Amino acid sequence: MPESVRVGALLVVGDVITDVVARHRGRLAPGTDTAAVIRTVPGGAGANVACWAARREGTEVRLVGRVGADTAAWHERELTACGVRPLLVVDGRVPTGTVICLVDGDAAAERTFLTDSGASMRLGPGDWSDALLDGVAWLHLSGYLLFAEASRAFVAVALEAARARGVPVSLDPASAGFLGALGIDRFPALVEGVDVLLPSRDEACLLTGASDAADAAARLSRRVPLVVVKRGAEGALIARSGEVCARVPAVPATPRDTTGAGDAFTGAFLAALLAGAEPEQAAKEGCRAGAQAVEQTGGRPPART
Repeated sequence: MPESVRVGALLVVGDVITDVVARHRGRLAPGTDTAAVIRTVPGGAGANVACWAARREGTEVRLVGRVGADTAAWHERELTACGVRPLLVVDGRVPTGTVICLVDGDAAAERTFLTDSGASMRLGPGDWSDALLDGVAWLHLSGYLLFAEASRAFVAVALEAARARGVPVSLDPASAGFLGALGIDRFPALVEGVDVLLPSRDEACLLTGASDAADAAARLSRRVPLVVVKRGAEGALIARSGEVCARVPAVPATPRDTTGAGDAFTGAFLAALLAGAEPEQAAKEGCRAGAQAVEQTGGRPPART
């Protein structure tokens, strides 16, 4: 893992989504009205990671994703405003993906997602070019790409190209629910060659069958050189070679909306690695970004001024 500055851009490949965030208090009332505060904001795990990474001064961040023609211009403007260079493929047949985020203000701002992936997982091998790696020092892949045939093929092509150029690759498994549907037995082969894995606690435990996050991190690190398990209010674990080597505490925060907290961690962590930080220091920066993320609505940092 990096012990010096890596010269080049961070290339993020992943989902660009329109988030409809509905904050309510207490249980939903079936068959009638539940009062809520509703906002439409740009989101998507891949796009969020890119925006949080771009917050670090001096970090060049590029984003490849697929969007519908319906909101392509809006998403491009929003990404650019966060300092990201968007490299978006516009789909003329399918609209941009949409996620309805139900955020319970009485349950530590815990969220439930209703997901229509739309154009995002229609990213395919034909959308890849080896030229995308020109000037790139690190490739990050959103795990959502693993959950559709076309985007899985894209991941395989991108991984092969990155390995050929010696570009390190990280991946965030993205969704315990979708991982279960994919089949956890398929996961190791799909991510072979990845250098850094950044699962949540639930994803790590699901992938290993372990009930303890530290045990899960240790097991995963026998397959992937560096594993960073995100544990929300409990901070993060770092594991290598079958052992947990660091425990990083969370930064205290008052949650308003936990949407995108893991993406914030990942973006800040990767930007710090590129700047030469060791993984433990990078994880501290990730925890700080995660704390900032939960205190606002939506999964993106504020646009640059």
